[in-house]
Amino acid sequence: MDRLIRTITKDGSLMAIAAESSDMALISYQVHHTSPVASAALGRLLTGAALMAALIKSPGASVTLKMNGGGPLGNVVAIGDGKGHVRGYVQNPSVTLPLRSDGKLDVGGAVGHTGLLAVIRDRGEGEPYIGQARLVSGEVAEDITSYYATSEQIPTACALGVLVDKETGEPTLAGGFLLQVLPGAGDEAAAKVEENLKKMPPMTTMLAKGMNMEDICGQLFDGMEWEKLDETPLTYACNCSRERVLRAFSTLHPDEIVSLAGEDGFAEAACQYCGRTYRIPKEELEKLAEEKRKKKI
Repeated sequence: MDRLIRTITKDGSLMAIAAESSDMALISYQVHHTSPVASAALGRLLTGAALMAALIKSPGASVTLKMNGGGPLGNVVAIGDGKGHVRGYVQNPSVTLPLRSDGKLDVGGAVGHTGLLAVIRDRGEGEPYIGQARLVSGEVAEDITSYYATSEQIPTACALGVLVDKETGEPTLAGGFLLQVLPGAGDEAAAKVEENLKKMPPMTTMLAKGMNMEDICGQLFDGMEWEKLDETPLTYACNCSRERVLRAFSTLHPDEIVSLAGEDGFAEAACQYCGRTYRIPKEELEKLAEEKRKKKI
């Protein structure tokens, strides 16, 4: 089962969040029928959204990550909330690219690196906070690290990994961590964790060895006392509904609402996050249009 843990050093100088997201990555592949490189890109961003959402742990809070680096994948979007629910999509899920010279999937080439990472942080009250930063590689983890350094001036290290079957595109393992230096931290703690980070293997290597999230945080905080604060289950979950579709239709002009019905007498709307299709009969569209006309009188 996918899960996320939050940890902190006993002296309060360092904080880390680690997530295992293999099931989440697999479900996103099954929903969107992603190619190998699209599976890796979306799986990384989904994990990143889960990690960043855990930082604002409050009811109704959510974090939306949007990447478009000018690469063939187009928009890559992920949304995570404080309850551990995550969803996302990639605009062009069937994109394929040659492997890099080191034999790895070219996520950076697929995402591109000439655009922006946009972060929309919604605490569920008031206006959402919107920040953005230039992409540095399109590899996702490096871009999240850069976002915190440039937009929020928070020393951060992020690692994300998705192990993908390069023939089918099916993810087999996924996970990541986000580490931050907290205000008031001394130089010694920062230097120690930097030393530990240099020694750590790639995320997918640690997952393939069977390391759990506690093991990974143990390596991050090697030589320091630390504790686990809490644990949250992670789930790929969509909040779409028939009611949301009707609310979206109701924003249109009454004549446009009625015109949505096809020759079969239904309007169809497909959710880009979960693929679910909603069919609304013409009679219901006409009723919706009439209600809107009355409101304008």
